[in-house]
Amino acid sequence: MKELFAEMSSFEQAYWIIALVGSAIFLVIFLLTFIGGGDADMDADASDFEVDDGGVGFQFFTFKGIIAFFTIFGWSGITCLNNGLTTTSTLIISTISGIVMMILTSSLFYWMHKLAESGTLKMKNAIGVICEVYLPIGAKRSKMGKVQIKVQGSLRELEAITDELEDLKTGMMVKVTKIVSAEILLVEKLSK
Repeated sequence: MKELFAEMSSFEQAYWIIALVGSAIFLVIFLLTFIGGGDADMDADASDFEVDDGGVGFQFFTFKGIIAFFTIFGWSGITCLNNGLTTTSTLIISTISGIVMMILTSSLFYWMHKLAESGTLKMKNAIGVICEVYLPIGAKRSKMGKVQIKVQGSLRELEAITDELEDLKTGMMVKVTKIVSAEILLVEKLSK
């Protein structure tokens, strides 16, 4: 292997080093992403500092994208050199190939991120939902109780109060009319 590497020009050696190192790092990132460890995001972006940005936009210059660029840049350069292309042609083709791969990789991770669901409860989604009283709720907001409610595809127990003139007992079906605070719902009896 050393002899083969020694016989190459420094230009060809550079492409091999870029291709092998890029491939190794890309493989690790790719595996970690699908196993779940890649979500420790090696991409430093402003969305890490915002509470709710409505989703991360398309990001071209990311660590994953740059590694993809160098991986394909290296392998396409090796292929060009093995086919006898000139240095200029090799640089142009490998750079274009790297940029295309960078775009594809950035797109892939962007769409994968869009498919992920945050799991954060958005209380406004509870308004109008019919639910069941879990712990009795006192009349005229006298005692806080709890309801079991299905919001965003999962069953949750949330605190609730009512403006009704009588207590709402366990098992009664009620409807959420308003969000009183960050974690408290205002409910009313279902009209019969």
